[in-house]
Amino acid sequence: MQVDLNLLTALDALLEENSVQAAADRLHLTPPAMSRTLARIRATTGDDILVRTGRTMTPTPRALAMRDEVRTLVARANRVLAPARTVDPATLRRTFTIQGHDALLAALFPALLRTASAEAPGMSLRLLAEAPVDTPDLARGHVDLELGATVPSSPEISHLVVGADRLVLVTRAGRELDIEEFAAAEHVIVSRRGRLRDGVDKVLAEVGLRRRVVAALPTAALALQAIAHSDVVGVMAERSTAQARADAGLSAVELPFDPPSAPVVLSWHSRYDTDPAHAWLRAHCRTAVTDVLASGRVAEPTSPE
Repeated sequence: MQVDLNLLTALDALLEENSVQAAADRLHLTPPAMSRTLARIRATTGDDILVRTGRTMTPTPRALAMRDEVRTLVARANRVLAPARTVDPATLRRTFTIQGHDALLAALFPALLRTASAEAPGMSLRLLAEAPVDTPDLARGHVDLELGATVPSSPEISHLVVGADRLVLVTRAGRELDIEEFAAAEHVIVSRRGRLRDGVDKVLAEVGLRRRVVAALPTAALALQAIAHSDVVGVMAERSTAQARADAGLSAVELPFDPPSAPVVLSWHSRYDTDPAHAWLRAHCRTAVTDVLASGRVAEPTSPE
């Protein structure tokens, strides 16, 4: 029997998304076309692959067993068929979408924009704020690069830990607090999900203290404005907020305990691992972030190593 190898790509999308609609979006097909493709896959494999459970689709045991092998086969085929290419930034005509923590985007964007203007004048950048919930935007191709503090758990998402930014206490008063004064102060925290507790509260709980969080704010910029115009304080990453703190006239002081560092992580879908244009973008983002973490200032554009 002659097998249509194009079905492997569709099968890979279906097994990753567990949804005909999402797989269709990913492959730029209509849902009816994807449904017909699923029917062909079922006929070829002799297995249902996905079965409806309420409003969702559930993979069959055979689908689960073949998922990793299908992903590997598709990745190998892409590597075999992809021509060896280099990119000339000067001729690049492409729009890249970068999503991430607002403090990190604000810190690296000036350098990245100047680099793009000088080396790739035909390139456009679209910056998006972090979504309030986890989304599959990287997998679906809606976002090219994510910048945040979380190492992705999905094997299909590649990542690079660029460095780490230490946490400090941002205040208007500019004086250090002991741990009791720290706990007694009114706090704002930055949380895209609106959470009123984070790792700082675990540290305080270990010594029998509890702080008062008066607000959870979605961005570092909003938190800095709240601190600048009231008596609240906030625990924030030191270097990525340095320029914004200076603009707001705020001080950063040492925390009265040893806080964990906040990692800075670049993430992208593995389909872009060998894409020269995407590699060019990643290299310049890495360089800009590294400069920010090293200096605490908005980075000047430099060429990646």
